[in-house]
Amino acid sequence: MDALSTFQLGGKVALVTGGAGILGQKFCAGLAQAGAKVAVVDLDLAAAQAAATALGEQAAGFACDVSDPASVQACVDAVIERFGAIHILHNNAATKSRDVRAFFTPFEDYSLATWREVMSVNIDGMFLMAQAVGRHMVARGQGGAMIQTASIYGLVGPDARIYEGSDYLGGAINTPAVYAASKAAVVGLTKWLATHWAKQGIRVNCLVPGGVSSGQNGVFSDKYSERVPMGRMARADEMVPALLYLASDASSYVTGQVLAVDGGWTAW
Repeated sequence: MDALSTFQLGGKVALVTGGAGILGQKFCAGLAQAGAKVAVVDLDLAAAQAAATALGEQAAGFACDVSDPASVQACVDAVIERFGAIHILHNNAATKSRDVRAFFTPFEDYSLATWREVMSVNIDGMFLMAQAVGRHMVARGQGGAMIQTASIYGLVGPDARIYEGSDYLGGAINTPAVYAASKAAVVGLTKWLATHWAKQGIRVNCLVPGGVSSGQNGVFSDKYSERVPMGRMARADEMVPALLYLASDASSYVTGQVLAVDGGWTAW
């Protein structure tokens, strides 16, 4: 077997939720570079279409509210109609809610409405998309690969010291309990699905990014970097090779696993 050839995705169709986001665009580009046809799925149709256009004819943009069962099924049906099948699902969509300041509210004052809004995307959306695509994969009878994006804060608690003096989008930040709880749920869902669909040849794994620079101020970047064994935050493109491994036949005997790309954060 040629090991390098197992990373190639020619003839495969990949659906990526949150495909127009900071990481999502990198993921979609990497899948396309490996030869896959890519369905760029996002709540914002214009952004999804723009991201797909940048990838060329092998990509197309689709709108989807992953928290809405009808929207999810309509999106999956549209992708299948456009490309013929779905071989790879990257369950990547997540939210900080419509009100980012409400998202960062201290735990003691956190709104149940905001909690439920975040959960409806971060875990309900994972369930709904995995269910719809998994149903399709089972019916096809040819297996498939699912990758679900979690977070280091689904594995370990946050270090509150890195947020002292930190700023994001003009305000103080933290890691809310709802974010950690939702991402821990992603890990649990991944392991359950991996065992549930193993006999159908559907592999389900979890990709766990560490902190990626995305508009935080210098104080946050410096404090975060001091907490990482490798001494820096991640670049968005550093997540892509791990995704390609989990999406391709290079990981043909890998399922139910949690791959942290975090510079060693969770090793301490």
